[in-house]
Amino acid sequence: MPKEEFSGSVVRIERLLRHVAFIIKKRGRDILSDFEITTPQFLALVVLKDKPGITMGELCERLFLACSTATDLIDRMEKNGYLDRNRDPEDRRVIRLSITGKGKDIISQVINARRRYVESILAQLTQEEIDQLERSLEKLDALMVAGEV
Repeated sequence: MPKEEFSGSVVRIERLLRHVAFIIKKRGRDILSDFEITTPQFLALVVLKDKPGITMGELCERLFLACSTATDLIDRMEKNGYLDRNRDPEDRRVIRLSITGKGKDIISQVINARRRYVESILAQLTQEEIDQLERSLEKLDALMVAGEV
């Protein structure tokens, strides 16, 4: 396989994006350790917040988990009061998942802790640098979303 050549900017930007994503992911895990929730549980709550009433199968697909793994995860989350299982009124065989107030509250607390971390980093930049970073990230995001099609 031939070696591909990329400009120095492409190499540096890709590396920086990967590094920043790694740091944010690691810091996010550290933040979760301050709460009584695991990373997979938090990810499941975020999915349930965005897609209320999904089934176990849909949750498995979104989290890329085996159904047996997801069942154990959901059992613990239900026991801890983060979500409810409800029978579908139109098909009693189907179980739908919904996030509870406690689940929404934990998401809010975790997101706020993450935002405080980002805020502490951004405090070291000028407002002009922050505005430029925000515009650049918005544009990059839009281009990447458009390219997913």
